[in-house]
Amino acid sequence: MKAIVCNSYGPPENLRLQEVADPIAGPNEAVVAVYAASLNFPDGLQIQGKYQFQPPMPFIPGSEVGGIIKSIGSELTGFKVGDRVMATPGIGGLAQQVAVKADALRAIPDNMDFKTAAGFAMVYTTSYYALKQRARLQPGETLLVLGASGGVGLAAVELGKLMGARVIAAASTAEKLAFVDRLHPDALLNYGDGDLKEKVKLLTAERGADVIYDPVGGDLFDQSCRSINWNGRLLIVGFTSGRIPEYKANLALLKGASMVGVFLGRFRKEEPKEYEQNFKELLAMYREGKLRPIVTESFPMTDFVAALNVFTERRVMGKVTLQFNEEP
Repeated sequence: MKAIVCNSYGPPENLRLQEVADPIAGPNEAVVAVYAASLNFPDGLQIQGKYQFQPPMPFIPGSEVGGIIKSIGSELTGFKVGDRVMATPGIGGLAQQVAVKADALRAIPDNMDFKTAAGFAMVYTTSYYALKQRARLQPGETLLVLGASGGVGLAAVELGKLMGARVIAAASTAEKLAFVDRLHPDALLNYGDGDLKEKVKLLTAERGADVIYDPVGGDLFDQSCRSINWNGRLLIVGFTSGRIPEYKANLALLKGASMVGVFLGRFRKEEPKEYEQNFKELLAMYREGKLRPIVTESFPMTDFVAALNVFTERRVMGKVTLQFNEEP
């Protein structure tokens, strides 16, 4: 089969599309024929050797796919060959086939295509966990979403609205805000000029946001600490800006605020029942038409450099996928 392989750390141009051995399903695994693989910001970090979890070299990046089960292991139950699934293998997804453990497989709704399936799991489970368990977002509260045009940001805007919050969608350009506006946030905020704090104050009658969803970090985090309401919760989702900021404890004291970490992988491991319940609720929302994932760009596997550079050049809006097999 063909796969995108990282043989040395560096930019997307270092990767190679090459022939590798077909995977074989372990006892409690399935081999999935990949019709679409989603790209995420951590993929770009991983191929540069900058992610917190680095597989041994060489490796095939790619953490989530949509496809059809091609073969199953001797102990796998609940799935059969031919099932349409979304899968989160963690690694190995940028290939025509990938072996996936049973707990990382989900049957997809009949009305979900493979591109949507590939980009559904990580962004929605991350944002739902952040807003539901970590922030305990309440109806009527003000939610400020930074990086709102990206995958997790869009999911946070969508879910925040469904949970009854007043949502302020924030991004760095007018183009990105126009894109986010299709989800009908209550307000838009452009921080492209570097100013966040004063604009948040203006949109919240000086109170600040009750919950701030921050996948960006850096200077925006610094301003977020001063843009939060009394009893506010600042959600730490990631650091796409490239700088991991420091939290000034006196601001937490003065605001009565909390800095709350959002680590989906650890949540899934420590609280598997709650994770599964979240996933069931999200799939039910999709079936009912309440969630509308947006895949904005889809590339053939041969164009993997261009696809990954959408992230390195900070142009991403919505989800970006690669196609590895022709859809049946």
